Amino acid sequence: MTGNAETRPVLVFDGDCAFCTSSAHLLERIGPKAEIVAWQLADLDALGITAAQATEAVQWIGADGKVRSGHEAIAAALGTAGWPWLVAGRLITLSGISTLAAVTYRWIARNRYRLPGGTPACAVGQGAADDSKPT
Repeated sequence: MTGNAETRPVLVFDGDCAFCTSSAHLLERIGPKAEIVAWQLADLDALGITAAQATEAVQWIGADGKVRSGHEAIAAALGTAGWPWLVAGRLITLSGISTLAAVTYRWIARNRYRLPGGTPACAVGQGAADDSKPT
């Protein structure tokens, strides 16, 4: 991590996963007001998260130190990116939509090694044959 989690939000993703890295680059182009960093390169202790959390799901550490995971992390990042992404981020957190977004996120995380840009490294640590474990 090169920024300061107390002054600037940080989105932490799995840098060993090609699909995750491609998704992070896409998000960078959208332009959230945050640092986007692979967890393998981040000072997780300074961010207040563990390696287990970082491997389980994408993590958002807000400027206030509040941690959000998975679809809520994506929503928070989009919420800092301006129009129309701000609206998309807020929609993701609405009751009903949030439940669907959580299920969708977990499905994508479990199957990321099968998706375009995914590689066998995307399945490391989750057991490619075990689709029941979220990442």
